[in-house]
Amino acid sequence: MHFLLPELEQRLAAIFEFNGVLPEAAASVAKGLVAAEAAGQTSHGLRRVVAYVSQVRTGKVRGEAKAVLSRPRPSFLAIDANHGFAFPALDLAVDSLVPLVREQGIAAAAIHRSHHAGVLALTVERFAEQGLMAIMFANAPASMAPWGGKRPLFGTNPIAFALPVPKQAPIVIDLALSKVARGKVMEAQQRGAPIPDDWALDEQGNPTADANAALRGTMAPAGGAKGAALALMVEVLSASLTGAQYSFEASSLFDDRGGPPALGHFIIAIDPSAAAGPQVESRIALLAEEMAREPGVRLPGRRGQSARAKAAREGIEIDDSVMQAIERLQLRN
Repeated sequence: MHFLLPELEQRLAAIFEFNGVLPEAAASVAKGLVAAEAAGQTSHGLRRVVAYVSQVRTGKVRGEAKAVLSRPRPSFLAIDANHGFAFPALDLAVDSLVPLVREQGIAAAAIHRSHHAGVLALTVERFAEQGLMAIMFANAPASMAPWGGKRPLFGTNPIAFALPVPKQAPIVIDLALSKVARGKVMEAQQRGAPIPDDWALDEQGNPTADANAALRGTMAPAGGAKGAALALMVEVLSASLTGAQYSFEASSLFDDRGGPPALGHFIIAIDPSAAAGPQVESRIALLAEEMAREPGVRLPGRRGQSARAKAAREGIEIDDSVMQAIERLQLRN
């Protein structure tokens, strides 16, 4: 099925509202999921809708929740997502941090009692589009073991970074600290497809190409011991510092069982000119130019940006089975 992006956002927002999500939150969630789909991140796009709505229906996510902001220190914001969706809390963080960073030079937002943060690149890029740098950390339900272990303790715990580049689209880096995002394994399971045998380990700690065995086991860390160590760092930043639950305490984002996942996100935003002055723009431009001079080098973030630009012009194709499952959510149980 072919959709223009605004039409698809409206459809999804209506479905979330039908299922008890406040209109502003429903629009925010719909926008985030459609943007992920448009960027080619289908594991974080419309395939999440059924699980999201199921969690609202059981109370695992509070559809009536409103994010609440406080400012405990001059350059530090605390945001309570109130067990609602992450997207409205992220909107509040972006809107509140930007003026604060222009005033302070650097500021941070700690979000707790939250849900799936979606594609982190889409959040940090919003700062770069306003001339600011940003780095974001998020934890996720446990799926990765500490190096040498077999028991899931950390999530895939992504990191994202965005850098404004004069007269160009921002440089955007977004990576999970597992070899791939767990959503890609879930997507393969839904399609009944195998996965590469270096993505995950089974319950005995052996590499597996079976998505079901992978979901029962653990994700393989990116870079081996280094990736596992970085996952620990993200766990501290996104859970310890925010007051969120640790990954091993959080319930799954893929089903409606258990209590709210109560995850955490931590965002640091920086005015690039705060210390280096206005010449920082020309320095950043020089770095981007030197990277692009090498044949075959593509600046990070360009693939997703191109995909989203094309989708904005032409719309996107959504698998019929995905849309049929979503449309059934407008039926009362």
